Amino acid sequence: MSSTIKPEPNRGRGALSSPPNRFFKLTVHRDPEAGIDEISPKTEFLRDSTKTIIAHNDSPDVGFATSVNPYRGCEHGCIYCFARPTHEYLDFSVGLDFETKILVKEDAPQLLRAELSSKKWKPQLLAFSGVTDCYQPIERKLTLTRQCLEVCLDYRNPIIIITKNNLVTRDTDILIEMAKFHCAAVFVSVTTLNPDLARIMEPRASIPERRLAAIETLSAAGIPVGVMVAPVIPGLTDHEIPNIVEAAAKAGAQHAGLTIVRLPYAVKEIFEQWLDEHFPERKDKVLNHLRDMRGGKLNNNNFGERMGGDGPFAEQIESLFRISCRKSGITNPELNLSTDSFRRPDDKQLQLF
Repeated sequence: MSSTIKPEPNRGRGALSSPPNRFFKLTVHRDPEAGIDEISPKTEFLRDSTKTIIAHNDSPDVGFATSVNPYRGCEHGCIYCFARPTHEYLDFSVGLDFETKILVKEDAPQLLRAELSSKKWKPQLLAFSGVTDCYQPIERKLTLTRQCLEVCLDYRNPIIIITKNNLVTRDTDILIEMAKFHCAAVFVSVTTLNPDLARIMEPRASIPERRLAAIETLSAAGIPVGVMVAPVIPGLTDHEIPNIVEAAAKAGAQHAGLTIVRLPYAVKEIFEQWLDEHFPERKDKVLNHLRDMRGGKLNNNNFGERMGGDGPFAEQIESLFRISCRKSGITNPELNLSTDSFRRPDDKQLQLF
């Protein structure tokens, strides 16, 4: 496959453009002769002054009802990211804006402590990276995710992390302590083992080798860890499922999950543009497979159906995944994440008086 991959025209970015925001009737079109560099804009970090940090959802597609996202937008720049349309609510675009205009919730640790301290909080699983990746590059400097994990450790509130970044291993020390109380699990997303494909599909995420190394590090530390083969792009990455599962199992993954790519709203447009640029010979095959699985459409927004598909090809992908897990020894044992050890440190201090 690597021989068909062309060098990226906007090095380090996933999207090739910023399509119009679906909420705006007025759009601006750049003059290509104006000398404005729209292809490789610098990343901007903007303050998000949100007053709450725990998000709630009632979707049956995910295994958690609450999540924490210290950042909005994601510099990883994954071309297929279903979270891109959330940037339109901020008056930005799903394209380059999503990966270059990152909103930072600087007060996330303090807000999380306040919400976990509240008597209104019912101890339950908190997901990190429910929308955008909590270990995107700026986390190395700001450490907001690490500070939030420290809060969760103080309260012994169970968490699950989903990430594409090896940076998660930086926080192994916290995760080890949380695992002692059955309060932590990590899933590392691996979409491909081809570093050339990963470079243009997920330009600022860790390369596949580093993601497998993260699984190995976490597993060796005794932290429950799994792999998310997600999202699978039919006609482009589905053939890699057995090798990804096998590699993750060898690295120590005990759990595995799978989803099929979602293309909501304008994500369809930028994804098609990306296929035109990098895989024109595969474009029709990829899109036709998706239409076959989604009732003739490229996307299905219905709860319970969004992450998968119907029909023979969808069944083939699911079957290949199950067989791969069985052959690799991944049995998906129950995570057993527990709220039994939850505490409110402030209450403990008050009891001393």
